[in-house]
Amino acid sequence: MAGVALPAMSDKGSGMFDAYIICGTPRTGSTLLCKLLASTGTSGEPHSFYRRQDVAEWAQEWKLSGRDAMGELEFNVAYLNAAITAGKGRTDVFGLRLMRENLDELSAILDQVYPGLASDTARFEKAFGPVLYIHLSRENKLAQAVSLIKAQQTGLWHIAPDGSELERVAPPKESQYDFERIKDELAELQAYDAAWNIWFAAQGITPLRIGYERLSADPAAALLGICEALGVQAPDAEAVRPGVPKLADETSLDWMRRYRLDAAG
Repeated sequence: MAGVALPAMSDKGSGMFDAYIICGTPRTGSTLLCKLLASTGTSGEPHSFYRRQDVAEWAQEWKLSGRDAMGELEFNVAYLNAAITAGKGRTDVFGLRLMRENLDELSAILDQVYPGLASDTARFEKAFGPVLYIHLSRENKLAQAVSLIKAQQTGLWHIAPDGSELERVAPPKESQYDFERIKDELAELQAYDAAWNIWFAAQGITPLRIGYERLSADPAAALLGICEALGVQAPDAEAVRPGVPKLADETSLDWMRRYRLDAAG
């Protein structure tokens, strides 16, 4: 492929994997987990590099020319190289957060960069090296749907441990209970989570499974489990400090009660 610099495969470090992909759905604690992993200094700096809404922003941050200037293939190769560098941070391990809705798009991009491979996992391994797949899910899908709709309505997605706003994407608005919207979001989240499991089975993957409930209750244990699976140095459990607290409140509980009553009526 003349004129296209493909990503160089990394030298194998002491770990068992060169990369991990956090396979999630919205409001499963993925931001909390990404921040925990980045804080270790050994397990990369995972972000949603292939979330379609963010690609232009990442490309700008990495000072890449646009698709129009470079051409589709050259852009995808340059973006992949930059994403790998960013996702490693100063470590030997590449981290990526990937929502199910973006999986097929990423696979198509890698198929263009590395044509002729037989499966998604073959493409991911060609690009990133041996990959640990982490399935991050939430048992209480109703709480997940409520959390997502509240974030969409209020514009507030994450707060810092001191209560200050960490991520706001829209001006403040009041949240409003909406049975039909919760019902639709609940069905979509269930479908996306099921789609991950169907994909794991089709690809012959046994993922490391982490539940939101366990992650939020004991972040240090979840983090140490991932570091052990990756084969990288884990931090002292007592030094682990969650960077993103829960946003659930009485309104969340009220919406869940109302939804169950309305659904049963």
